Amino acid sequence: MIDSIMGYLQQADPSSIYLILFLSAYLENIVPPIPGDVPVAFAGYLLAYSNLSFFWTLFWTTLGSTGGFMTVYLLSRSLGLKLYASGESEVHHRFAIWMHKLFPPSEMEVVRQKFSTHGYAAVLLNRFLFGSRALISIVTGLLHLNVLLVLLAALVSSTLWNVLLLYGGYMLGQNWQGIGKYVVLYSIPVTIIFVGFMLYSVVKHFRKRNKAG
Repeated sequence: MIDSIMGYLQQADPSSIYLILFLSAYLENIVPPIPGDVPVAFAGYLLAYSNLSFFWTLFWTTLGSTGGFMTVYLLSRSLGLKLYASGESEVHHRFAIWMHKLFPPSEMEVVRQKFSTHGYAAVLLNRFLFGSRALISIVTGLLHLNVLLVLLAALVSSTLWNVLLLYGGYMLGQNWQGIGKYVVLYSIPVTIIFVGFMLYSVVKHFRKRNKAG
């Protein structure tokens, strides 16, 4: 699949390339197995050998990345609101009971305030975290974090990440696929540190709640 996309991009006109880059970046957030970073890195390589504009390439890839993230976030936010509303179906009700045990309705505002800073930081770093993008959009939605702040953080994260991919693809030239090794070397340590910090914060929260109870 990836080889077919790459082969088409080499011969396609710029407008078609922008559309494909937008769709791959958007759908990567909705269907994680779809590669979003690979076409962006390849587009960086094409910048040196085609009529692609750096600005429009960055614009459409960032629009797709941010739009996909916000779609999942808004769906998760809508689900989160329903979980804490009355009149749920039995399936939702059972799931709501489980959620209420973890985060009682009376504590949701406290939890939201406590983890809001971490949540926005997670969104800001989401493009740089290995295998955590979809999870972050879901969790921030369930916690009902501020829509505009989430949008801003997601936009900044996507912009910086896509600049890095485009620049890397451009600089590596025909060896553009090698950017994956550098991305993994950077992303995995950052992800481990961030996830460890988040787990520590969650455990600390539950311990305090148990002591208070």
